[in-house]
Amino acid sequence: MKMTDVVERHIISVLVDNEPGVLARVIGLFSGRGYNIESLTVSEVDVEFSISRISIVTSGTPMIIEQIKAQLSRLVPIHDVCDLTETTAFIERELALVKIINKGDERIEALRIADTFRARTLDSTLDSFVFEVTGNSSKVGAFIDLMRSLGEVEIARTGVSAISRGNLVDLSAR
Repeated sequence: MKMTDVVERHIISVLVDNEPGVLARVIGLFSGRGYNIESLTVSEVDVEFSISRISIVTSGTPMIIEQIKAQLSRLVPIHDVCDLTETTAFIERELALVKIINKGDERIEALRIADTFRARTLDSTLDSFVFEVTGNSSKVGAFIDLMRSLGEVEIARTGVSAISRGNLVDLSAR
């Protein structure tokens, strides 16, 4: 297998006009070419200029990732496309709500694991807990895997939000 054939996970940040239909065009680009979106978050980040940030987690070979970025850059009204995975440093966070249904000693173990992961207990009944855990995707995934070993689990995840570190600010939207 060549290095160019290695599938890598990338976090792509896209600044767009906050208007109807933009998200549909971005998603259409992915689905029309058979690219998978592992996580997608969207939120308005500049009210004055009506700009939203779309954070997309996807996987592909370096060639496919370059194609995705090039095709995203050509979409209107996109202001900037940044592959955060290629920047020197970035912060990635995700939030998950994890409900676990269990009894007995598994309840004590669930609380111990939640404490280890710094998860907050949001709700408690006689046979369930709801925890809130934040962190990078691997931390959230590890917490969920451990909870699954202790009982029946229901999960709601926000998806990845990410931003570059340091003094670089994306002003291309203005």
